[in-house]
Amino acid sequence: MIPVLDTQAWLDRLLEAERPGADAILAFYDHRIGAICRDARLMSAPLDDHLVHRGDGVFETIRFTERKVIHLDAHLKRLAASAAGLELTLPCPSDEIRRIILEVARAGDAPEGNLRVLAGRGPGGFGISPSECPQSTLYVAAYKVALRSDAWYERGLTAFRSEIPVKPAMLARLKTTNYLSGVLMTLEARQKGMDVALSFDAEDCLTEAAIANVAVVDADGTFVLPEFRNALVGTTAMKAAELARVFMPVEIRRVPAAEIATVREMLILGTAHECVGVTHFEGRPIGEGRPGPVAARLRGVLRQALLAAGDPF
Repeated sequence: MIPVLDTQAWLDRLLEAERPGADAILAFYDHRIGAICRDARLMSAPLDDHLVHRGDGVFETIRFTERKVIHLDAHLKRLAASAAGLELTLPCPSDEIRRIILEVARAGDAPEGNLRVLAGRGPGGFGISPSECPQSTLYVAAYKVALRSDAWYERGLTAFRSEIPVKPAMLARLKTTNYLSGVLMTLEARQKGMDVALSFDAEDCLTEAAIANVAVVDADGTFVLPEFRNALVGTTAMKAAELARVFMPVEIRRVPAAEIATVREMLILGTAHECVGVTHFEGRPIGEGRPGPVAARLRGVLRQALLAAGDPF
């Protein structure tokens, strides 16, 4: 028979249970408790939090490097916008979330890594109605990530057209915890032996990658971001566009699939990738079949600009 445990026995077993990934967790915060902890075995969310069983929540992934949190205010602004799109009231104001994030980074005591910020509808039941949940939740975790080498950027990525349907526009523009399409696109890439799956909308125009934005340098030498109709407005992508305007024309417009055959470069932009070139799409070379000069230049100016404006902890 399955044992029925009292509180202490349950906690004892919890602490003894195998915890994959525990060595990557630096520190975490749970707003219900109002404290930071470093023991990954205790990091959890209630099963009846609608964040868990309905995907009713929002999140941000934020980089920290050289003991600076990168692009923090842009991430907080998008977190608030995504929550508003779900009519989800965050449990505290953005300036308090900002303070919590910096304190979790400080408690993690590492120079490099990521922060994951999640806000959920909150616990209260296993139904679907938000009225079950009297108080929203906030979780912040600092964790280690593998650093990309220069060789990785110089090698570039391969990409293909995903068969996973594009996200509906309303959901695509919100950074919610429902990332199943991204999961399926990532599995698809693994099955095909390629790096990045790209989605296209009903009009056969380029939208985004599974967890990043995509941009192209078109035949005229213009840096082009696809319109954000069925894609998330990326913090890194928008900063890249701002920086690119210094040395080349920039547009946000539709990018038909047929145009990809003529582009000079294709770039993947995001917190995880920063800026990396795509060398081949559907097996055919992009430009000269290696990361181009815009990818290299943007990566450098992005790193410099974001680090200069980072929040020290």
